[in-house]
Amino acid sequence: MKPTNPVFTGLETTIFETMSRLAIANKAVNLGQGFPDVDGPEDVRRTAAEALIDGPNQYPPMLGLPELRQAVAASAKRFYDLDVDWQSEVMVTSGATEALADCLLALMEPGDEVILIEPLYDCYLPMVRRTGGIPVRVRVTPPSWSLDLDALEKAFTENTKVILLNNPMNPAGKVFSEAELARIAELCVEHDVFAICDEVYEHLLFDGKRHRPLMSFPGMRERTVRIGSAGKTFSLTGWKVGYITGAPKLLDPIAKAHQYVTFTTPPNLQKAVAYGLGKDDGYFTGLSAELQAKRDVFAAGLAELGFGVLPCEGTYFLTCDVAPLGLAGRDTEICRRMVEEAGVAAVPVSAFYIADAPPNYVRFCFCKKDEVLAEALARLRTWLKPESAAAGAAAGAAAGAATGAAAHG
Repeated sequence: MKPTNPVFTGLETTIFETMSRLAIANKAVNLGQGFPDVDGPEDVRRTAAEALIDGPNQYPPMLGLPELRQAVAASAKRFYDLDVDWQSEVMVTSGATEALADCLLALMEPGDEVILIEPLYDCYLPMVRRTGGIPVRVRVTPPSWSLDLDALEKAFTENTKVILLNNPMNPAGKVFSEAELARIAELCVEHDVFAICDEVYEHLLFDGKRHRPLMSFPGMRERTVRIGSAGKTFSLTGWKVGYITGAPKLLDPIAKAHQYVTFTTPPNLQKAVAYGLGKDDGYFTGLSAELQAKRDVFAAGLAELGFGVLPCEGTYFLTCDVAPLGLAGRDTEICRRMVEEAGVAAVPVSAFYIADAPPNYVRFCFCKKDEVLAEALARLRTWLKPESAAAGAAAGAAAGAATGAAAHG
């Protein structure tokens, strides 16, 4: 038989699916795949349910419902003081991953170079390769996750067409600094490069940090496409509702790609997301505050167990150095042992690199119920420090017995 496409033939199943399957098989606490374990706001979900019953449930406009496109434009003004024309500069997609595919299909040609910043979300590389693009790697380096600006400058050439920027960044939990963003913008202008900005975690920043879109920097308004995600903003990852904001000359070919990929997105979900984007500031600040509290508790617990916990300025994720634990093997082996022996699933960070990955980092997802995070820490403690876990259990049992004796004395 004739060969199938080499980019996807034999490509391994995504690491998130692999770890989730192992978590199910081992009845593990799944802190691998990045999704909350509770659904988002009831009023948003109820809006979707009512719209489903009320209809219509036929094809909505290819670019998206006007009310959602208007809401996306209003949010750009509200949060970032960006003036966006909803009619010519906003399009709705079936998730941010589709939005990425549309952008790469529309803006790339075979032989164009694309700058990717490692560690990178796993779908970027096969998408770039399928368009015929040539990936050019730059890294942010743990433990500080700082961007090497000299290496970044050298990555730009006359063949560079696009830089793909994930900010806030999965898996690093990094928020790019003002200086880093300014330099990226300068290089894009200097080399006439488009920026595809994956900003799905735009409302999930911690410690008082505020998101600054690359689109807002000098010279970037006409060369940037900005991707957002209702799944992350409203903790409804299964809805797969994304949106692209970009200048008309960029959005026009991207819309043509979208037209032949998914064409449209369920109208009831679009109506609900439009409603959600209009929620008051308390919702958005409350979401980040709740996740920050989870980050702090879980990070403290991991540090107490001996993990080297790296900075996390946003997203759902904590990256940890496992070298201090003294465990044998690389991150992939340690993650497999962790899910099988400890009953806790994490993701090896080497899965987010094209090659030459550091071998000693794992990623935990902390957007889970407090009791789930506590159970994960308890299981890891039993696995890593069985003596102290046993002593703690014995002390608890003794305390319980003493209390019981006093009650009956």
